[in-house]
Amino acid sequence: MQARVFKVPASGPQDVSGIDQLIQAGAFKPEDVITVVGKTEGNGCVNDFTRGYATLALKVYFASKLGVSLEEAGHRVSPIMSGGTEGILSPHFSVFCAENAGKGDGKSPRLAIGAARTRDFLPEEIGRMPQILETARAAREAMAAAHITDPRDVHFVQIKCPLLTATRIEDAHHRGFTVATHDTYESMGFSRGASALGIALATGEVNEADLSDDKVCHDWSLYSSVASTSAGIELMHNEILVMGNSTAWGGDLVIGHDVMMDAIDGDAVKHALLNAGLDFGWRPSPEEAARIVNVYAKAEADPTGFVRSRRHTMLDDSDINQTRHARAVVGGVIASIVGDPMVYVSGGAEHQGPAGGGPVAAIVRSTWIG
Repeated sequence: MQARVFKVPASGPQDVSGIDQLIQAGAFKPEDVITVVGKTEGNGCVNDFTRGYATLALKVYFASKLGVSLEEAGHRVSPIMSGGTEGILSPHFSVFCAENAGKGDGKSPRLAIGAARTRDFLPEEIGRMPQILETARAAREAMAAAHITDPRDVHFVQIKCPLLTATRIEDAHHRGFTVATHDTYESMGFSRGASALGIALATGEVNEADLSDDKVCHDWSLYSSVASTSAGIELMHNEILVMGNSTAWGGDLVIGHDVMMDAIDGDAVKHALLNAGLDFGWRPSPEEAARIVNVYAKAEADPTGFVRSRRHTMLDDSDINQTRHARAVVGGVIASIVGDPMVYVSGGAEHQGPAGGGPVAAIVRSTWIG
């Protein structure tokens, strides 16, 4: 097996023309696609329907290409959409393919990818232990699919998870159950946090005995250094993509990661690139930058209200949600290093790295081919 990743610009959430052009040109086969990770230009909040719009467009397109139903296309391709392209962030799709070609040499680790999904969650399970445990189970399944046996070889886990709406909350109440929160926006954080703790459990960063419902979005000492979770209204389960390195895989891609300690931690971005095999000076040269396939990161406004002892006001803005501010900041930091604003930055980093920070990963070609 070998993994291939294609970064495709999008003129709107529905624009799959770039993907179609690549398929028509023979760059990859639709049956080799295991997931599409996208950044859409909505607000990234509860009512961001650009995520669902993009998901539907991808399902329709791949259903046609694969000759299957919309539901089956969703299972085969497993779209993971994250809303919000504030600042200079540019809307795009990352198409992840697992091709039955090439093989690992048993010595040189190469990008390994595996996808899995959880069962659908009931509203009362979102942000609580059932979501944590089921996410951990599915993550281990995805790791096995990627032939990753050592959790230390996992460098980034991208998850799309559900949220609570007024209707879903009422459904739980009607059946006699409580929910994690009655605030629909806050429910995004609970779902992201529980999903991230599920990854931390699967990779051994936390123990199940240390987890409980009341730890979610309260005990910030518990976190994953590789999880990236994004909540949306368009699903009731978790879609999971594990990215790591394995000597069982061939190809020329390598992934590396680090943890940003705060929103302006550019050194962590550089370390992620270095860990993926891109050695450069002050910033990558044009030739070195051309080896960067994409960078993936989490972002959040530091809950203390300070960044490096300087007060910030992201949490006090009543007009623009703090996650939108954070995406813009981290997107700018990454783009200034790699020289490309078409990078993936997801807001809301509950239990994803230390408070105020978050994981960052880079996929790089191991050798430059001009």
